[in-house]
Amino acid sequence: MIKAIITDIEGTTSSLSFVKECLFPYARANMGSFLRANVNNETVKKLLTEVNTEVGAKLDLHQAIEQLIQWIDDDKKITPLKALQGLIWEMGYHRGELTGHLYADAIRNLQTWKAQGFDLYIYSSGSVYAQKLLFAHTEVGDLTLLFSGHFDTHIGHKQESSSYENIVAHIGLPAEQLLFLSDIEGELNAAQAAGLQTIWLTRDEAPESSATHWQVADFDAIEVEFLNS
Repeated sequence: MIKAIITDIEGTTSSLSFVKECLFPYARANMGSFLRANVNNETVKKLLTEVNTEVGAKLDLHQAIEQLIQWIDDDKKITPLKALQGLIWEMGYHRGELTGHLYADAIRNLQTWKAQGFDLYIYSSGSVYAQKLLFAHTEVGDLTLLFSGHFDTHIGHKQESSSYENIVAHIGLPAEQLLFLSDIEGELNAAQAAGLQTIWLTRDEAPESSATHWQVADFDAIEVEFLNS
């Protein structure tokens, strides 16, 4: 029986276009000005040190900005980049320049599952801070209270089974009682290898006939009977 549900964000609860056409460009456009304005902030200084560690060299501020922008362009899942993006998005949300996008079917079913007693978690390559910002600033208001916890790349990379083993240990339930939702087959394969139940959100894509995961178009197609079986 499923006791907890872990969901991805990009392409699963939120559209790819929101992330790629709104959030990423906003972070890219504001990276330089944000870092120059906050270079003496202790959190920012720590993250810039992590950038240096990642590249194996001591970068000046201009070089660090160029490196971070290049990582954005290359869609890199690098922890200090994700943390800095989260800080920039916080600025955008507070200014009213950003509103977190969620699919209506995701909102509807997450609220229903929470009311039915399922524990809900988020696992995304975006930082925990960025995840909370998105769910706190949706078109329907603050949804952060739906979730019992959040995971990002600090727990491990999303296509490595050890990451899901770490999540299982953190949640404290048997792996087979956890359901992972994602739009990426490699992530689902890793979760499945760790013993989790899996569902592939295909959204507008055609189902993959050779996949070993149950495939659904949206959250409305996830049957309650499956969750309670």
